[in-house]
Amino acid sequence: MCTSIAYATKHFYFGRNLDLEYSFGEEVVITPRNYRFTYKKQEAAPAGYAMVGMANVVEEYPLYAEAVNEKGLGIAGLNFPGNAFYDPEESKEQTDITPYELIPWVLSRCATVEEAEALLRKTHLVAIPFNGQLPLAPLHWHIADRRRSIVAEPMREGLRIHEDPVNVLTNNPTFDFQLMNLNQYMGLSAANPENRFGEELPLQTFGQGMGGIGLPGDFSPASRFVKAAFLLANSRRDLPEQESVTQFFHILEGVAMVEGSVLTPEGRFDKTTYSCCVDGDRGIYYYKTYGNSRITAVDMGREDLTGEKLLRYPLEEKQQIAYAN
Repeated sequence: MCTSIAYATKHFYFGRNLDLEYSFGEEVVITPRNYRFTYKKQEAAPAGYAMVGMANVVEEYPLYAEAVNEKGLGIAGLNFPGNAFYDPEESKEQTDITPYELIPWVLSRCATVEEAEALLRKTHLVAIPFNGQLPLAPLHWHIADRRRSIVAEPMREGLRIHEDPVNVLTNNPTFDFQLMNLNQYMGLSAANPENRFGEELPLQTFGQGMGGIGLPGDFSPASRFVKAAFLLANSRRDLPEQESVTQFFHILEGVAMVEGSVLTPEGRFDKTTYSCCVDGDRGIYYYKTYGNSRITAVDMGREDLTGEKLLRYPLEEKQQIAYAN
């Protein structure tokens, strides 16, 4: 269960909540331009564009959950169980890529959503796991830059690519349902509601925020999509950089999972293990964890991006409190 958003003020920001009941060995990872990605069915190649994101590094390979490259193009993989389909057969017409390779495959080569879409339309997702201990996760992907946002969903009939004018993605059902479902909430407003019953009824508001009555507050994917869309659509676009980062995290907090509020079928508590916001203009990865609400940053601009080895930054997970006395 996850939520991703794309948000543009003076800079472009991309990020997500990762909602999970366990840690997957995540850490912030910078892949420099000359790191060589290996592919199951394609030739190994240098990264090309450097990228930063959250990944589990296995055998010196970054398995990214999300990342943004130095050109400001971002991709996040979100859980899509029951719908995601990866072909067990290879393709004779398209380029075979495994699902875990999709983020580096696109971000190392593409600077814009337009370039990413063109590449994906020639890409075939083949069901090959990283190894026998790491099965493929059922995913769909949110891909965005400053100008445009799309969603790529691997279905039995092929890879569907949807325009995403909302700049939000969650999980099931499919993206076309999420857009259709928004029609039920078009009456919501950040402003106070007007009396539409008629002048003969002396109705009036008795508190701020009543224009949003009916906004979902549960943690289901469809409800999180609606609430994130509402919060994002009504957010200011004239904020400076630091305030934009703060606002981004507040939007994500509006759809974050509090431990104890969602119980999985296995009897575990789902929670927002981390939230991240990447400044695509400056290449700065900001994050918070469930246990540490202070914002921590990793800046690609402070590193040598011409290298060949991954740059890894363990998470700051212990709560950091600033005492005023």
